[in-house]
Amino acid sequence: MKKIFLPLVLLMSLLSCKNDNIHRLSDEEVLNLIFNSAQNSTIAYENLEYLTENFPKRLACYPQGIEAAKWTKQIMESINLDKVYLQEAQVMNWKRGNEEVGSILLNGEKIPVNVCALGRGISTPKNGLEAQVIEVNGLEELEKLTKDQVKGKIVFFNQAMNPTYKNPFRAYSETAGQRFIGPIKAAEYGAVGAVIRSLTTRIDEFPHTGTTRKASENETVPAVCIATKHANLLSQTLAVNPNLKFYFKTSCKNLPDTISYNAVGEITGAEFPNEFITVGGHLDSWDNSPGAHDDGGGCMQAIEVLRIFKEIGYQPKHSIRAVMFMDEEISQGGGRAYAEEAKQNGEKHILAIESDRGVTAPRGFTMDASDEVIRKLASYRALFQPYDITVFEKGYGGVDIAPLKDIGTPLLGLDVDATHYFDWHHSANDTFNQVKREEMQKGAATMAALIYLVDKYGI
Repeated sequence: MKKIFLPLVLLMSLLSCKNDNIHRLSDEEVLNLIFNSAQNSTIAYENLEYLTENFPKRLACYPQGIEAAKWTKQIMESINLDKVYLQEAQVMNWKRGNEEVGSILLNGEKIPVNVCALGRGISTPKNGLEAQVIEVNGLEELEKLTKDQVKGKIVFFNQAMNPTYKNPFRAYSETAGQRFIGPIKAAEYGAVGAVIRSLTTRIDEFPHTGTTRKASENETVPAVCIATKHANLLSQTLAVNPNLKFYFKTSCKNLPDTISYNAVGEITGAEFPNEFITVGGHLDSWDNSPGAHDDGGGCMQAIEVLRIFKEIGYQPKHSIRAVMFMDEEISQGGGRAYAEEAKQNGEKHILAIESDRGVTAPRGFTMDASDEVIRKLASYRALFQPYDITVFEKGYGGVDIAPLKDIGTPLLGLDVDATHYFDWHHSANDTFNQVKREEMQKGAATMAALIYLVDKYGI
């Protein structure tokens, strides 16, 4: 196909006219343009498919994590942003290793179960770990036991997420402690290992990993998460055979910190180039997962915000940045690096939005901000109601943008229908085919629309 190149002066003139036209439209008309642009595009969705197929298991410290950052930089360069760059970040260096096996040992029979090591955890001895099991329903129940009851055993933390809660993040927060500090608590009681029920309400054979608190070898014990179907099997078998043994083997290891990269793209503001609105997600994913909902989709939404502005011809007053943060899953090195550089450069960040709750149907925003800012942003609710976006409430922003709070930045989290989020979270089940294009695009448009209003009216 023959390519047609417009002379630079003519091209700039056309863009200027387009931007002038945008500024003559009502807010309702601009939001309509934004949502239509998102729904008519397949670019972000196709990019997410490429990301998950070509860069799965992209922990920040893995080569594929760095390659994903470089590829994402190329994607942003292709939409002709004003600035695109990689930002260096120091990240924790944990490697899973090659072997992860688990078995229930009963009367000479070995019953295989699906397990996976925890990020920042330590490995078993070379030949694995075998011991009797003591089951507890979370951390509080462990604290009711004596050290003599636990010593030399594997602690089986079997507290399940409550499936009746309307907000699954509430259920997650109530049970996540057994994963985060369970191995350390087990060590305090003289246990030799820990097995932790996967944090999902779904009963399946996917072990869901996650991070545990880093500790020295003598402060913690080897630990694995076990798939919920197999956790139920272990519990049921223990009830009949309390003297059974459990075996697991891992080869994970902690190494000295290393360097990875955030990928950053920017449309520079026409009036306030040194004042920033940041939108982002985290590019890293667990190494047992393609990371479609957590959080490849959030990253592609952030880039889509900039693509939408370019397509509709909107030139913002403030600089708008899309940031693909690295290392959210283990030590949040990317978020810290971004905030530290912002402080060093004296940048003013008037707003930051993160999409990291899956890319299902958006409902609005939760806001870690002053009451005044919340009232200001909630005043736009009527503009969003035609799109069924109604949530503007106080709440959490996001892990990666959290360090920006130290410089006074209001933080927002894209609120979505999280009904099935923990079906996928931190597991091999977090695949591209679980993402619906229309919902993902609507989330991107929701963020773009709010950014447009904040850019126009301030905060």
